[in-house]
Amino acid sequence: MAGAKETPRQRMIGMMYLVLTALLALQVSNQILQKFVLINDGMERTSRNYISKNQFTIDNIKNTVEEQGNNPKDVPKVSASQQVREATKEIYDYLETLKQELITTANAKNEEGNFVNANLKNTEVSGNMFANSGKGEELKEKLNSYPTQVTKILEGIGMQGMSFKPIALDASEIEIFANDRDVRGKSFVNLNFVKSPVGAVMTLLTQWQNEVLNIESEALTAIANSIGSFYFKADILEGKIAAVSNIVAAGTKFEGDMFIASASSSAAPTMTLNGRAVPVENGFGKVEFTVPPASNYDDKGLSRQLLKGEIVTNVGGEDQVIPVEYEYFVAQPIIKVSSEVVQQLYADCANELLIEVPALGNTYSPDFAIANGQSIKGSKPGQVTIIPGASGKVTIGVSSGGNKIGDVAFDIKPVPAPTIRVVGSNGSELDMSQAQAINVLTGIKVVAVPEPTFARTMSKDANFEVTGGELILLRSEVPRQTIPIGGSMRSLLESARPGDDIVVRVTQVTRTNFRGNKINSELREIKRIAVK
Repeated sequence: MAGAKETPRQRMIGMMYLVLTALLALQVSNQILQKFVLINDGMERTSRNYISKNQFTIDNIKNTVEEQGNNPKDVPKVSASQQVREATKEIYDYLETLKQELITTANAKNEEGNFVNANLKNTEVSGNMFANSGKGEELKEKLNSYPTQVTKILEGIGMQGMSFKPIALDASEIEIFANDRDVRGKSFVNLNFVKSPVGAVMTLLTQWQNEVLNIESEALTAIANSIGSFYFKADILEGKIAAVSNIVAAGTKFEGDMFIASASSSAAPTMTLNGRAVPVENGFGKVEFTVPPASNYDDKGLSRQLLKGEIVTNVGGEDQVIPVEYEYFVAQPIIKVSSEVVQQLYADCANELLIEVPALGNTYSPDFAIANGQSIKGSKPGQVTIIPGASGKVTIGVSSGGNKIGDVAFDIKPVPAPTIRVVGSNGSELDMSQAQAINVLTGIKVVAVPEPTFARTMSKDANFEVTGGELILLRSEVPRQTIPIGGSMRSLLESARPGDDIVVRVTQVTRTNFRGNKINSELREIKRIAVK
């Protein structure tokens, strides 16, 4: 087989060979032998079709070369195709002679020319003819020298790189036998001929004829396809648009050139850009690379760059170098951060940011690396929640598509302390400058109110409550009774009299952050309420 991808027909032929080989060692019935005869007839018809097709290809090679003026580069290909045919005919005829000798020796056909099942089952004739006489080893040598001979003919006309695998294989070289302990040690001769029925060996010989003709077909097709390859035939046409930019703002003009781009299916151009190879598909180079940051930018944030490349293709029998130049501009990637609080980020809080790089447009695919903090990626490109450490600075490294864009750094701002307020049962803050009636004081609560800006911008982290402190009943500056904040006011007020004071002393406030974690902090604050 050639090094190229196998066709379905080639895979079918290979599988058939494996099946035939695997059946050789079996005790076969008359019905199976009849199937071998049918398979053999089918493959002989395939062989005849192959021979006609291959001869047509040879004639077509000769005619094509003449029609193109007998170019010196193509004339040797006519002779090469004929050499391939001669080599193929020699091995094909050799296989046919062996097949007929086998049939005659085994009396496999009667006087009417019909196969005799009893003689097709004979397992001694094949072994004597191929194993004992040495013809099996001779056959192996001839079968395996044929692909090498064809490869050398192709190399003689400059068609390197096309090679064919050996045909005659030992069991260890066949995939289904390689791991079979009982079979893998068998040689080509032992595997195919020893104790093998005449009908099966006859079919194998026909199969090898097919293999030979298949190799001939591949070689001739390759020769035919190479004829005239030095002519640049523009048989691939594509309509192209080269736009000034593929990102256009609404209300502005779209500008570009529309043109016809052509390539040749018979040419195999090589392309380079800035010294790097460019992959080519159907004659068109596919340019793709990551644009590195420029060393300097103009006052508009642009840096002019120039791509230089070459296309080497065969035109008129000679390699021609076509230079290519293309000017483009690298836009400076400026990182834009949007948030209500972008100068400083609050420590251990969910600071929601939108980080954009407008110059990248739709190609923006951000990733963020955080130093002194953590991040949670949002549902849309650029959305990210930053949770800074306790103090110092947090640095956000911005990348897009795996390419580093830059860093942005923010100071870490501590969470502002809340304001302590005493509110009545109606939720209104009590006026500390006014004495309060005992019935008003019965339902008071001590609450921690977040700083307004923090409450607005960090609502998920602005949940405070007073969790430490006490309420003290004073009379003539002497403590009479004390309860913890949150305790029952009724027990404190039962002994209260007009002129007494209620002292609110706060020692601890707890904040619940966006994760539901409780964060305690000390807070020293005292408020005094007069009783009337």
